[in-house]
Amino acid sequence: MLSNNSQYLSIIETIKSEIMNSQFKATMSVNRELVLLYYNIGCIINENKTWGNKFIENLARDIKLAFPDSKGYSVRNLKYMAKFAEEYPDKEFVQQVVAQIPWGHNIVLLDKITDTNKRKWYIEKCTENGWSRNVLIHQIASGLYERQAIAEKISNFENRLPAVQSELAIQTMKDPYIFDFIPFKEDMRERDIENALVKDITKLLLELGTGFAFLGNQYHLNVGGDDFYIDLLFYNLNLQCYVVIELKTGDFKPEYAGQLNFYLSAVDGILKKDTDNPSIGLLLCKNKNNLVAEYSLKDMSKPIGISEYKITNNLPKELEKQLPSVEDIQNRIK
Repeated sequence: MLSNNSQYLSIIETIKSEIMNSQFKATMSVNRELVLLYYNIGCIINENKTWGNKFIENLARDIKLAFPDSKGYSVRNLKYMAKFAEEYPDKEFVQQVVAQIPWGHNIVLLDKITDTNKRKWYIEKCTENGWSRNVLIHQIASGLYERQAIAEKISNFENRLPAVQSELAIQTMKDPYIFDFIPFKEDMRERDIENALVKDITKLLLELGTGFAFLGNQYHLNVGGDDFYIDLLFYNLNLQCYVVIELKTGDFKPEYAGQLNFYLSAVDGILKKDTDNPSIGLLLCKNKNNLVAEYSLKDMSKPIGISEYKITNNLPKELEKQLPSVEDIQNRIK
């Protein structure tokens, strides 16, 4: 089937990327001018703070009189413009980085994040992945920066992959993965979790990150007449390789890495084409001892990463309101 062919998937992804990039550039061109306009207005407001508390209210009223059909100049938005200009004193940084995302996204970052470097990271991820405002809110609420940018990641990628692929694979990893869309049960088995992930594959793809194409669960491989079944099999278009994911409901055990190492050998021998990079394994456990995990991977021949995953259905009400709808996520991924 073409849908399972890695070369065909790569062609489709390239065409989709070209279309999305063209649409994105057109939208961002207009957005950039709007963001810079708001920044300049914010600078003017900050330079004239001595006019008193009613200054912004008068501005909003008079701008409305002068431009009755224009939106975006409410008292609240003018205050955001002032805060925006105050938070980013470097105009060149605004032009080159901050203006790459819509104004609504910038308001989210102003409200929820104080560190400039952390904001910059989320801005870069927004432009890379085309996140909607709701998806950005969800990623911040789930602590994506802490789980992906600064997490202590356990893998042997640096020793088992070429430098470029290794760096990208490490950047793709998270620890822990958050599967908060799975209905929680005390006695969940691995197959229960797997089925729940596949049932909400759109949300799973959002959590895994950009470039993942789902190929199947309990993916059948026949090796020497014996049958084996991979929990979850993906192809990552950015890494240009198969990604095997194995789920474990308990603590990490060294033998899990050996099993995954075997699956990767089988995938490389049966599915991998000459144009594909070496397949990568991701072992997801409820808990792991980092030192035990590191020793387990030390002499493994295949590239493997080990992460924890979390399942929760006890989200704070204010967080539930911030989460994107299924329709929003589906539209963004499409």
